[in-house]
Amino acid sequence: MGKREEELKEIRTKTTEELQEEIVDLKGELFMLRLQRSARNEFKSSEFLRMRKRIARMLTVKRERELEEGINKRISRKLDRKWKKSIVPRPPPSLIKLREEEAAEEAKESAS
Repeated sequence: MGKREEELKEIRTKTTEELQEEIVDLKGELFMLRLQRSARNEFKSSEFLRMRKRIARMLTVKRERELEEGINKRISRKLDRKWKKSIVPRPPPSLIKLREEEAAEEAKESAS
């Protein structure tokens, strides 16, 4: 219970924009895990559940804030659709890190 409460406190300290950015990043990571699973690469299957739960917690906090502002369900759905259309596709952080590591290895090899 302690870890979950700490995670919720951390999530609640973030702004709505930061939450949305992190949701997009986590969904990208989840997509990368699905690709690894389909390619039969090694991965931690527990990561699926962990990421899905973290996304759900963030969406819950986002909805709590909407309720505090008096936004009803119908308007919330419209805002979500508008937000989803405005998302600019970008690679997930793990893929960016992987590309940087590969570039560093290539630079090291070319320098030798």
